Amino acid sequence: MSLLLRFGLLTCIASSESSSVFVLKGQDVRLDVQENVQLKELEFFKWTIGSRNILRCTDTLSVRVAPEYKNRVEFYKGNFSLLLKNIQEGDSGPYTAVVSGDKDKTIIVHQLVLQERIEPPVLTVDSNSTVNVTCNVTVACRGQNTSVTSSCNSSTCSQVGGESRGAETSTVPLLSVYVAGGSIICNHSNQVSWANDTKDIVELCPMKSVSPPAGSMSMCMLKIILMSVGLVIMISAVITVHIRHRFHYG
Repeated sequence: MSLLLRFGLLTCIASSESSSVFVLKGQDVRLDVQENVQLKELEFFKWTIGSRNILRCTDTLSVRVAPEYKNRVEFYKGNFSLLLKNIQEGDSGPYTAVVSGDKDKTIIVHQLVLQERIEPPVLTVDSNSTVNVTCNVTVACRGQNTSVTSSCNSSTCSQVGGESRGAETSTVPLLSVYVAGGSIICNHSNQVSWANDTKDIVELCPMKSVSPPAGSMSMCMLKIILMSVGLVIMISAVITVHIRHRFHYG
């Protein structure tokens, strides 16, 4: 009988909604109930964390809050949502909304994950060069015991080493390197905060002037010579006309 009861409870929980909620330490967070809850006679609604009760609401909407959560929570009778204030270390865990009567029905489970504010990363330059007027820079982005090495130019970066770690749903901070607005950006983030360090590409790798090969002529020099020749021809023409005029009218 005990095994059947446990199986039934697990099946009920598995069929309910669940979500991960990431919260910055010290902030408030609201846990919503997606389902439209209607309490029948002799039923009651409760929020729990693990095996501890936070509050209980009867079918007459009479609410009783556990002593340790007074002044730390707000309950919205209209939709049965819960507001937790000033989240601290011990507040992490599964928050479960349950309707109890003849049997328990789990409405939703919110897995609350506490995260610290992210530490600023450090972006350093390993090497730089200019090839055919294209700037190439190899940089290292470091933050919280992890780092990535990327090869960048004026438009994009590609990772060539290290471990970026993290993901959109991960509790591990994420390192990423990319180019935006003429700068290389090292971004360090988790689900609740972010920080970055930037380097200006032009300052890292200024464009170098390229000298023309020996014996060749630059376009600028060619323009100057052509303009000079044209000017000489015009002056010669004016002088010739002037001499002919004086000779004719002697």
